Amino acid sequence: MIRLALISGCFCGLIACSSQKTEKPIPEWNQKKSTDLNRELMTEQEIDIKLFLAQHEAWKVEETGTGLRYVVGKETDGPIPQPGQSAKVHYKISLLNGKVCYETAPDELDVFVVDNSEMESGIHEGIKKMRLGEKAKLIFPSHLAHGLVGDMKEIPPLSPLVVDIELITIE
Repeated sequence: MIRLALISGCFCGLIACSSQKTEKPIPEWNQKKSTDLNRELMTEQEIDIKLFLAQHEAWKVEETGTGLRYVVGKETDGPIPQPGQSAKVHYKISLLNGKVCYETAPDELDVFVVDNSEMESGIHEGIKKMRLGEKAKLIFPSHLAHGLVGDMKEIPPLSPLVVDIELITIE
């Protein structure tokens, strides 16, 4: 009988303790909060890109509506790559602080299909502004690169990129 009373008491105590837990309310997340956070992140990146460009005032920088900035270093009158064509390029991808993340070897070319490959969307947009044989510098915010998470290797989250690129061939 004592055992039954002891077990009943423990059981009632457990129930009472478990019902006294207070859970922290989960903050409500909505589209407005997401939009506000995204605007704030974009504003910070915009400031970083403008500070980077202020260090290079001699460049004749063009800007697109998406946030891509580009400077053509070596102009030609060759054809412009079209979506679906293969582009062979030399490139160097860096962060705004100059840290090189990726680059093609001097004796190698990278090949990708314009508007249809895993290449950063900023590179796809930029390559369509170039002509065969041109060299350019592309500067673009993270939403045209690897976004919120980076590439999980060399490119950190929310990183604008600087891409030095040369368009070697179009097929």
